[in-house]
Amino acid sequence: MNRLAAIILTLLSALAATAYPWSLPERVDTTVWFVDVYPGAEIFQLEGHSAIAVQIPGQPTAVYNYGVFDFNSPNFVGRFVKGETDYMAVKWPFDPFMAEYYQEGRRVVAHELNLDSLTLRRLLDRLEWQVRPENRSYRYNYVKDNCATRPLAAVESALGDSIRLSPAPFEANSYPVMTFRNIMRHYHRNYPWYQFGIDLALGPGIDYPLSRREATFAPAELDMMLKNATYGGKPLVKGEAVLVDVAPGAAVYGPTPWYITPMAVCWAFFLFTLLITVRDVRRHRVTRWFDALYFGILGLAGCVLTYLVFVSVHEATSPNYLYPWLNPLCLLPTVLIWLKNFKTALFCYQIVNFAVLFLLLTAWYWLPQSANAAFLPLLLADMMRAASYIYINRPSRKVN
Repeated sequence: MNRLAAIILTLLSALAATAYPWSLPERVDTTVWFVDVYPGAEIFQLEGHSAIAVQIPGQPTAVYNYGVFDFNSPNFVGRFVKGETDYMAVKWPFDPFMAEYYQEGRRVVAHELNLDSLTLRRLLDRLEWQVRPENRSYRYNYVKDNCATRPLAAVESALGDSIRLSPAPFEANSYPVMTFRNIMRHYHRNYPWYQFGIDLALGPGIDYPLSRREATFAPAELDMMLKNATYGGKPLVKGEAVLVDVAPGAAVYGPTPWYITPMAVCWAFFLFTLLITVRDVRRHRVTRWFDALYFGILGLAGCVLTYLVFVSVHEATSPNYLYPWLNPLCLLPTVLIWLKNFKTALFCYQIVNFAVLFLLLTAWYWLPQSANAAFLPLLLADMMRAASYIYINRPSRKVN
């Protein structure tokens, strides 16, 4: 967040600490709500958000929010890319918390939890402990430890029992196999370039079948899973309130026009590559600027993947079966294409490149990593340029 937001957070935290002391009264009429916020327009809002609200008679309602981060923290961008982003659990007044979602027009549903006095006491103590300055920071994990899984774990810890969740909407609606990636694709369907980047960066660690509990990483899924959830044979929820009554996807931007989706753009690039390649074969000369540019882009993407695979601690960035295609060696043609003395080296590189891509394409069906469909035309374009270079520079013909 920016500096102004950081100041506001400090003031709100101080206000909350004054309004809600550490020593909470034992009140059986205290009400705890599990609040689920549906997707918003920004990419970091596409799966929604969750928090816990507590109503103590005679006090303003407080909300325990696990989705706060400080954009001004040292080396934030570098730590984010590396997967070392720290989020915070904070306690805020409820009205400022809700104001954002009213303004953005995001659906908000609150589930009143069915807790006895002892469980309530344990939960309040747990929540207060988590928002103390020395305890509030945690290492954020997009799919394993986030703003939805943290409050759910706090409730389960207080219950002393496992929560039996209802079927996730993704599961109940008979979508493809319930995996992290497939759920992401469902909620990112209007943001195909964002999903394109995720499919590029994340490997098979997000492609295994999920349990219902693992599917709670998406708060929008968790909302429906709480409705008929139980613990110890008792219902977890005894009431529900729709705080912002709009359609689930009301705040999300509309679909990306088909002609600028990754699929359309990548196939258009493939057709352009085909035209360049046919022209090259007819004139027996490689268009060097095109290969330098294309393989340069592939090589830069390969450098990013190298960082994600070997340095980053993000969930599921390693292994990545795209790495045989996208790696720093792709930068070689960008340089060697201009050097006459290295034609043999580049010829050998393109033979190996074509063989590796052919094997990758042939084996992809059996690999545990799901690929974005828009990768296919890019991979075929790479193979086409490799094949054309081999054909034009084959030893059986005179090379100019």
